[in-house]
Amino acid sequence: MAALRNLTIGRLRLLGADNIAKTTRAIQDAPEHAVWIWGITDSLLLPGT
Repeated sequence: MAALRNLTIGRLRLLGADNIAKTTRAIQDAPEHAVWIWGITDSLLLPGT
């Protein structure tokens, strides 16, 4: 679990998040935002999904 947490924090930093705590609080109730961070989407317009 710690490895997943660290990977997620690294990904958020790469995406430009300055405040990790604020960012995670903002997406905690929106799982569609959380999976978007990893590039997972159900959109047919985005390749690689």
